[in-house]
Amino acid sequence: MDGVLVIDKPSGPTSFDVVRQVRSLLKLKKVGHTGTLDPMATGVLPLCLGEATKVAGFITEGDKAYDATVRLGAETDTQDAEGQVTARAPVPPLTPALLESALARFRGSFDQVPPMYSAVKVAGKRLYELARAGEEVERAARHVTVYELVLRDFSADRLQLSVRCSKGFFVRTLAFDLGRALGCGAHLEALRRTHSGPFTLARALPLADLPALAKEGALAPRLVSMADALVELPEVRVSAAEAQRVSHGVPVEVPAGRPGRVRVMGPDGALLAVAEVVAGRLRYLRVLV
Repeated sequence: MDGVLVIDKPSGPTSFDVVRQVRSLLKLKKVGHTGTLDPMATGVLPLCLGEATKVAGFITEGDKAYDATVRLGAETDTQDAEGQVTARAPVPPLTPALLESALARFRGSFDQVPPMYSAVKVAGKRLYELARAGEEVERAARHVTVYELVLRDFSADRLQLSVRCSKGFFVRTLAFDLGRALGCGAHLEALRRTHSGPFTLARALPLADLPALAKEGALAPRLVSMADALVELPEVRVSAAEAQRVSHGVPVEVPAGRPGRVRVMGPDGALLAVAEVVAGRLRYLRVLV
């Protein structure tokens, strides 16, 4: 079974827990996710099965979108509702103008420092491992982009936001920084991922439904092919003769006007490779045949 299985992750299990459940259920050795969701978070979690694990690294490049609930008036050590409260402050009277002024600074491209409770690695160790050991280390800021940040609703101490952002962006840290901007502190109370690259909630399967679907043999038709999983990459179609060259890693010349990363497709529509176009020739990043 090869392809991408899009899961609607429930709140509670880690992304690795979901991987283990799917691996056990489908009796597969190769299963991997394409971007961690916190245990508290729900929503789109694409899993690469079988041969699709070879392209998992390219799928993670896609943009993400979330619906988030931010609780004002309290900071936590994890920047979300699962942590311990570290500070409290009164929430100022909220108005659309005040909130829009605060949100404006978090749109566009900027540097963001990842939280200590995260899977980011520093000196070979994940930050959450250090945090659980009581250590706090200096973290390098990472350049991120917020393409869209919309205030959907608000009450006296809660904000409902929609965010569309680049990979590597932490909505928890957005909540924390937004609380600081408003002078009252904040943390992320709920998070639902609605998009991950080309994958949406509309094609996601609830984790609880998988056993029944697997028993009925209905999972395979729900898989996203590797070619479709990489649909955000421009396509380069090669001939049968050129496909043979691709399979042996021999560079193939391509038409002008196709710089950058591409998916290389055979004459039958099969995904042959992921490559970069450099000086009019394919430089292979991953050959799949």
